[in-house]
Amino acid sequence: MNILDHCTVLITGASAGLGMEFARQLAPKAATMVLVARRIERLEILKHELERPGLEIHCRQCDLSERTELEELIQWLAGAGLKLNFLINNAGLGDRGRFEASEWERVQSMLDVNIAALTRLTHALLPTLKGQAGAAILNVSSVASLFPIPKLAVYAATKAYVTSFSEAIRAELRGTGVRVTTLCPGPVSTEFGQVAERADEPDSVKPPDSLRVSAQQVVAEALQAVAKDRARVIPGWRVALLAGLVAAVPIAFLRCGLNRRGR
Repeated sequence: MNILDHCTVLITGASAGLGMEFARQLAPKAATMVLVARRIERLEILKHELERPGLEIHCRQCDLSERTELEELIQWLAGAGLKLNFLINNAGLGDRGRFEASEWERVQSMLDVNIAALTRLTHALLPTLKGQAGAAILNVSSVASLFPIPKLAVYAATKAYVTSFSEAIRAELRGTGVRVTTLCPGPVSTEFGQVAERADEPDSVKPPDSLRVSAQQVVAEALQAVAKDRARVIPGWRVALLAGLVAAVPIAFLRCGLNRRGR
């Protein structure tokens, strides 16, 4: 049986972008969905769109950068008695520009959401996941996690943590019935890029359209990877090929390109 059929899933960052698309593609299959985001009004609109007989949807407002709100979410999940068997850690923040010119509050929020909240939720929910006959964790990382990237220094580093953490706990959880998959998308047309952009420091280097992958394709490939118990997925063959080629370049040569982008 497909692990996604009749699943009870929690999706963070469900009010836009990939999170919203995960909800849309899982709605026909899931039994229960917990949608988490800061913008509760968007979640309610999405709930109204996805409602169908046999599907239970819970909308929870939570700013994952706020530790108190995160702990309140965890307490609610414990009290709700949901037999969660699928966790999608999708919520993430970005910031594009020189590190020295960054606003510390924005950097701190990136660290809190991309690293701390993802790790805390995984730690808190693992006992529940292990209690199910089959369960899965999908951590949304980025192709940026595979390389150091000037002007995306903190974001790429936080995603490097996500990729490394996911691979490690996947190994730890083998044989427990909990599978772990890492999603490493390249450029995707969502509002994430617009939010990450700084008004006073626009990025002059834009990825070519040939490397862009739709949110629908990213989510479809990610869910297929979970169903097949794959460790990692990079949606789009062009992005996957390019990532593999760049990863094969010795760091001494790679620095030449990094230094050029940094300037």
